[in-house]
Amino acid sequence: MGTFEEIVENNLKAVSEFKDQGINPYGGKFARTGSVKEYVENYEEGKSVELAGRITAIRDHGKTKFFDLKDETEKIQLYLKKGVYPEDKFEIIKKLSVGDFMGIKGELLKTRTGEITVKVTDFTLLSKAIRPLPEKWHGLKDIEARYRQRYLDLISNDDVKNVFVKRITIIKAIREYLDDLGCMEVETPMMQSVPGGALARPFKTFHNALDADLYLRIAPELFLKRLLVGGFEKIYEINRNFRNEGLSKKHNPEFTMLEIYIAYDDYVGMMELCEKIIKHAAGAIGVEGKLTFNSCEIDIFAEWEKITYMDALKKYAGIDEKCELEDLQKKAKELGIDDVSKKDKFILFNDIFEDKVEPNLIQPTFVLDYPKALCPLAKVSAKNPEITERFELFVAGSEIANAYSELNDPVEQKERFERQVASIDQKEFGEKKVDYDYVNALEYGMPPAGGLGIGIDRLVMLLTSSESIKDVILFPQLRPQA
Repeated sequence: MGTFEEIVENNLKAVSEFKDQGINPYGGKFARTGSVKEYVENYEEGKSVELAGRITAIRDHGKTKFFDLKDETEKIQLYLKKGVYPEDKFEIIKKLSVGDFMGIKGELLKTRTGEITVKVTDFTLLSKAIRPLPEKWHGLKDIEARYRQRYLDLISNDDVKNVFVKRITIIKAIREYLDDLGCMEVETPMMQSVPGGALARPFKTFHNALDADLYLRIAPELFLKRLLVGGFEKIYEINRNFRNEGLSKKHNPEFTMLEIYIAYDDYVGMMELCEKIIKHAAGAIGVEGKLTFNSCEIDIFAEWEKITYMDALKKYAGIDEKCELEDLQKKAKELGIDDVSKKDKFILFNDIFEDKVEPNLIQPTFVLDYPKALCPLAKVSAKNPEITERFELFVAGSEIANAYSELNDPVEQKERFERQVASIDQKEFGEKKVDYDYVNALEYGMPPAGGLGIGIDRLVMLLTSSESIKDVILFPQLRPQA
């Protein structure tokens, strides 16, 4: 086999020799008659085939060679025999190695052991690999190397590739479901002059032609609701958002969200829609019964639970909504929450909720009716002006979705924005501004509406039983190598 350096040297030598012989080691178009999977599933003895793919194994028997050829769909064995081709062409075969791409023509047959094989009558070198692939049966064991060199991870591990095939299928199924409901997919700006729609630190950039600071969006919400003002009634966007925050198993600074807005609806309607979308996506990738997520057994298709925010705090943390600030501060300190003296009652509620409540929300659970102070974009309840018509969906301790009955009162929205900007820590979230243009848009009238956001990355984690968000993002953000 040789060392890494020896393999690279031999492959570079082969490339040079091919070129000297007038053979292009990096060929062009090769017309295939089908995929490997199609021919394996519809096997016909003696059928002529033209296939292309990567060599993943070579078994040398002197005058005969067996290759494994793998395309996007499956692998198949190739049988190459000396004497079938001119001598100089058989010499090319000797210089091929695992990792090379080749196109072949041949006939289907079965070996004595019943393995479907192509008896190769002609072949073309399409791309000569220089570096050796990871060992076939071991693949990449270093977790960071898997994420950093995802292309090798995909070559070595079909299970990894299948997760991303499922991700694509999930997104496609969501689009089809929403399109069938009459929703229209739209696009909104990724660069914004005032980042809004969520409370998070944005990434900042500068536009030379405009001589202006711009921000990568932290959420598309305010632009999507401008479209409700403009007359669109059922819209959605599968969007990329950017938040300049830490990395963890649940967080990547660049992530994918689904946001939906439907005029004349509310958060109850969004609750029903949320459940239907997720169950539809699960069915699209073949989920039928229970699955495992965050080491918990989850029944997606059972009836989903509902609990109010304050009832959840009382049940899992022993916190009553009438609890005095001093008692809350004491409880927060016991939980190891820092700087409790600088936080108001509702921020402490939320800190305790995240610490004590969320880990207990295992089966799909809608947490309803959040305090108004925590929801600057949600409409207040007609039953209680101190709470809002908002829910979040939790599964196995992870937030998967968030929804509101959208606030469409411009005067109240302006007051809430200004109160939020005045109260937040500018060091933590960056320079926060009120989006007065959005307030102006509301003054032209926005219909009552329900809005729903689903984290696509976390949804894929749930439905594919993946432990980390890095496992469902093809190229997750990593610290640059020195």
